[in-house]
Amino acid sequence: MKKRGNSFLYIGGGITAAMVALILVGFFWTPYNTTEMNAAAKFQAPSLQHLLGTDNFGRDIFSRVLEGAGTTFLIGICVVVIGCFFGILIGSLCGYYGGIPDLILTRICDSITAFPAILLGLVIISLIGGGTYNIIIALGILFIPSFARIVRGEYARCRELNYIKSARLMGASAFSVMYRHILPNTLPVLLPAVTIGFNNAVLSEASMSFLGIGVHPPQASLGSMLNDSQTYLSSALTAARSFKVESKRADKMFPMNSIQLSQAVGGDLAELFPHVAVDVHTPDLTVFVEIREKYAYVHT
Repeated sequence: MKKRGNSFLYIGGGITAAMVALILVGFFWTPYNTTEMNAAAKFQAPSLQHLLGTDNFGRDIFSRVLEGAGTTFLIGICVVVIGCFFGILIGSLCGYYGGIPDLILTRICDSITAFPAILLGLVIISLIGGGTYNIIIALGILFIPSFARIVRGEYARCRELNYIKSARLMGASAFSVMYRHILPNTLPVLLPAVTIGFNNAVLSEASMSFLGIGVHPPQASLGSMLNDSQTYLSSALTAARSFKVESKRADKMFPMNSIQLSQAVGGDLAELFPHVAVDVHTPDLTVFVEIREKYAYVHT
């Protein structure tokens, strides 16, 4: 009998595909110029001409949402790539070799994770300055310890398995053992961590832009748009009330928020690998792994 797919995976995949499609469209086309100001069109209500209305500078909000979502999406991807790459590199060396280097690097990662991520991000941004590239660097540094701890635990477990010992006896180099035989077995744990990490990167970028230390204007960002709009919320009470009513309706129809949905999608991705059971908790990407059975991966 064919196994029935998990509905959360399909729902999350569908929502993600729709968002990616809109973001890709925003890269190549927007209804209006996102930086062109029009004093005669300030604070217009949503209409067929402006689907989401206009802001305090007369700019089309829908066009800026498309551009801002693309900016946030790229930042999230770059942050996860940086954190995952260096996390795998550090975690693999620590987990495979152990010893004093493992102790030193582990303590450094623990020291970074001991501080609240947003607070440490604010410190780094205040030192190197704001902007798109600097916020990618700052958030990428903050995400490295989470991935490093996950990968280190998997490497420490896999290095004592029989198939790894057999590979060493057959003359396989340390590099081949680490990244050809062990690394594929970390995927059941890394996939949920990547999905949660991307979600956290988007939230972190939006938070910093909301505080005014992220993406610089006039470049659109979802966080900076929220910061700009809160000043004029009292002057658009009708729109605010309508949005509040629609938000309550949406909450009843879709009770899961983005973080819960990312958890569900990440857990479903992990179920594609029957070797381990993964329970992902956010926002610090802590992943607790319970080994159901010992398994071996032999690269052919």
